[in-house]
Amino acid sequence: MPVTDRALEIVPATPAEVGEVAPLFDAYRQFYRKPSDVEAARRFLFARLSKGESVLFLARHETRAVGFVHLYPAFSSIELRRLWILNDLYVVPEARKLGVGRALTERAQELAEATRANCLILETASDNLPAQRLYESLGWKREQEFYRYYLPL
Repeated sequence: MPVTDRALEIVPATPAEVGEVAPLFDAYRQFYRKPSDVEAARRFLFARLSKGESVLFLARHETRAVGFVHLYPAFSSIELRRLWILNDLYVVPEARKLGVGRALTERAQELAEATRANCLILETASDNLPAQRLYESLGWKREQEFYRYYLPL
């Protein structure tokens, strides 16, 4: 579904677009201090999209890939409904003042609403203040009730 800015379009990615998304996904991983590996990123995305395990929306500005949002389905046992995990959001640095992150996040919300999900959830780095400001400006609330734990394996 295109966004109102004709120069910016948000499209669902298919396995055919993985080559276009993989360099962005690799840059996203590098932002979180992971080593560059475009081929591994390509394989990972291809597997998720070809198996229907995730949904990825690609942002193009004037036909150039400038960002993506990557979502995974999950379910709430408490609410007895679907929820979506907004797992990855990335915008290339030169496009960060064009509203791309906002448009991608709004597209994720449209997907959640269309699938009658209970909510969208996400995590971001505690020092990623620009992302936090974006999410809060869109009505996202910081979790206050639960602690997050993980078990490294």
